[in-house]
Amino acid sequence: MTKPHLADWAPDSWQHKTVSQQIQYANPKALEQAIEKLRQLPPLVSSSEVETLKAHIAEAQAGNNFILQGGDCAESFADCNADSISQKVRVLMSLSLLLSQNLKKPVTRIGRIAGQYAKPRSQLTETQNDTSLPSYRGDLVNHIHFSESARLPDPERLLQGYSYASLTLNYIRSLLESDIQELFQLDQESQALQALKANGELHKSLEQFRDAMQLFHQFNGKQALGKNVLEFYTSHEALHLHYEQALTRRANNGHWYNLSTHYPWVGMRTAKKDSAHIEYLRGIANPVAIKVGPGMDIETMLSLCKTLNPDNEVGRLTLIQRFGHQAIGSKLEPMIKAVQDAGLKVLWSCDPMHGNTRVSSNGIKTRDYQNIESELLQAFEIHDKNSSHLGGIHLELTGEAVMECVGGTYNVTEKELESAYTTLVDPRLNVTQAFELIDSINKKSISYDNIHQI
Repeated sequence: MTKPHLADWAPDSWQHKTVSQQIQYANPKALEQAIEKLRQLPPLVSSSEVETLKAHIAEAQAGNNFILQGGDCAESFADCNADSISQKVRVLMSLSLLLSQNLKKPVTRIGRIAGQYAKPRSQLTETQNDTSLPSYRGDLVNHIHFSESARLPDPERLLQGYSYASLTLNYIRSLLESDIQELFQLDQESQALQALKANGELHKSLEQFRDAMQLFHQFNGKQALGKNVLEFYTSHEALHLHYEQALTRRANNGHWYNLSTHYPWVGMRTAKKDSAHIEYLRGIANPVAIKVGPGMDIETMLSLCKTLNPDNEVGRLTLIQRFGHQAIGSKLEPMIKAVQDAGLKVLWSCDPMHGNTRVSSNGIKTRDYQNIESELLQAFEIHDKNSSHLGGIHLELTGEAVMECVGGTYNVTEKELESAYTTLVDPRLNVTQAFELIDSINKKSISYDNIHQI
């Protein structure tokens, strides 16, 4: 049954609103044809999976669960291969065990995967050697190669994105049914990082995790792990609304779901009152998230919360806070109090990455590990101080042997950024930096006994 506040909503009602970050296609008819083909294709996820995730998010809001969301800044079609996909899954699965031990509660994993193919950009054009072309907007839209033909938005890429997302999801599901040792095996990642930087020291938590899992595998099997430990959900930024609309389907319960992903979110550039992206999100039954930062005033935040969750439903809405380590101390507390005073039910998740982005001395976009850690730890402290709690973390990370974020025990320097920098857009934590960050939440050594009890 349609809820009263959604009587005027339809999957395409966003088209009557202002669209930020709109893609300009040279051939509108070709776009229509691609969208129509998408409408005929099967959904990528199920509404029952979406509802299960919503229940986990509700538990996280109550403090009984925690959400770990992470993956690439922008997925590449070229990364749709067995090695790349399994690496991403292994890293998140392994990090979730360490996080679960440190927080003493279950952790739900949500990958930025199987759909994170579109990216917003501050500048819609890019200039190289006096030549200006459309910016790279993600593989769903155009190609990163700097040429006129590559940067031309191509609607056929919408169908390619669906295909690659489907293949990725199918392989993830097969991985979750595979040998338990393969799901929590990070030897390749550790060895690659050691080979990349001769004097790079892996954080102790990564080494301890490897030793503990070897013991676990020796004496236990998959049956020793709880069912939800082997669950894995997907998310992406709901940026390209034509794609999202085409994969929005009505379930038997009468509700509309975005079945391209379990958990869509909107970013800072599109989280605006009366915008097309908010109009789209308000009508789907998925759990949804919005990024909030220092540029968003409290009135706007409260308005967005009420628009996206008018029934104040638990598990429905996440606020992904992203302030930067210098601004979080003054900006987060007033937002927490405003949400509490309004009686709003939300999950607070910390994105300590985006607010700490800077350009290095040699002109490369990077992030300082110590600033990322500082913002995350401040977030826990500020929520605790205000009788609130942080229920999630949103990270950009990779299992590849990269040096994109400086600092940490591995001690990446600015001079080393050019030697192992493969991200399509934003810098990511490598595996040892990610383990160090999770370990900073609660400084304890990981042990076989602790994993055995998860």
